[in-house]
Amino acid sequence: MAIIAQRCPGVHTTIVDMNAARIAAWNSDLLPIYEPGLEEIVRQVRGRNLTFSTDIAGAIKRADMIFVCVNTPTKTYGLGAGRAADLSYVESVARAIAEHANAPKIIVEKSTIPVRTAESISAILAANTSGIHFEVLSNPEFLAEGTAVNDLQNPDRVLIGGERTPEGEAAVKALADIYACWVPRERIITTSLWSSELSKLVANAFLAQRISSINSISAVCEATGADVDEVAHVIGRDSRIGPKFLKASIGFGGSCFQKDILNLVYLCEHFGLNEVAAYWEHVVRMNDYQKRRFTAQIVKALFNTVADKKIAVLGFAFKKNTNDVRESAAIAVCRSLLAEHACLAVFDPKVAPEDIQRELAGAAEARLTVARNAYEACEGAHAVALLTEWDEFKSLDFARILASMPKPAFIFDGRNILDLPKLRALGFQAFGIGK
Repeated sequence: MAIIAQRCPGVHTTIVDMNAARIAAWNSDLLPIYEPGLEEIVRQVRGRNLTFSTDIAGAIKRADMIFVCVNTPTKTYGLGAGRAADLSYVESVARAIAEHANAPKIIVEKSTIPVRTAESISAILAANTSGIHFEVLSNPEFLAEGTAVNDLQNPDRVLIGGERTPEGEAAVKALADIYACWVPRERIITTSLWSSELSKLVANAFLAQRISSINSISAVCEATGADVDEVAHVIGRDSRIGPKFLKASIGFGGSCFQKDILNLVYLCEHFGLNEVAAYWEHVVRMNDYQKRRFTAQIVKALFNTVADKKIAVLGFAFKKNTNDVRESAAIAVCRSLLAEHACLAVFDPKVAPEDIQRELAGAAEARLTVARNAYEACEGAHAVALLTEWDEFKSLDFARILASMPKPAFIFDGRNILDLPKLRALGFQAFGIGK
């Protein structure tokens, strides 16, 4: 919405939420989400044609187009638990629109949702309004956290799905005209509703599959003495494959990949496509295996026990340039190490200490501390585990860190961003993924 406000000065965008504290944060000098470049854009357009408000009813009445941007987490109970998407927030928004709308509206799905959710939204709207016409569109987002501003300003493509009716085509054109203020028309793809909804799930599944594929090869590299970065470089030069998403690591995280794959698995199971479901489920299983394998590597290297040993954890966000910890690989690694009775000192440059403590609540917090900087975390540590690829970790004074650690000193690079030969020359026992 901030990008739309910036690029379309004639369009007024209002962001509403029932959480007053969250809206207050968006109206303050300290935004609740860290994303490079976002703060500058919000400051530029906030109060001009971008508004943050808790007046949900008023915003619905005034809007010509309503974007549904609520969370769709994986269900934790009942039918489809652990796989299906929880659509309770989507339903709640649909009912709020039906209650307050007083004129025709275009409803745009931005949340990642199961195929044919638009049908459910349309049914709720039709059953709870007095003949008001709504057009429901699918407009999934393909941005990546950490590069979201650039991804939105220079998208590979914009996808809009709508009904193949004159009214549906008109709604698709209205949304396409907004994006056309800065996106070339040839990058705006239009499809049916169902193809658009499924495309988002499949895109994330394919990207996650590449990560799990190269991570499976990293285990082979460690067993054979090959270097996974060299292998990835070679296969990435094949024009049929390409180099993206072939970086071996402790695994993918974030709010989309695992949730969307499990949603796809549930969809396949629903239609009796059990072999297809098993295929995609193994992408998630490989991701979990990679985290367990990394933790086992730490325990094995530290003489098969980390009990009462201090381990510095550098990075807690699921990737650099974000403060998002949802499904972060660091959570699983830290929980496993705490279960082995290790003492952890965690530092992340953007994740708030209370978020780290909340994610590890119940996992022997007495052995957990949150450090103010990387050097404090590493002081006196038996090992350093780098779990997020923050650029600032590459330029740390590792000689200083080594001097503050008992010997032998270990370092485990879970993101393959450090110069391991240089660290070994300094005196570290250094390990990477697939190296």
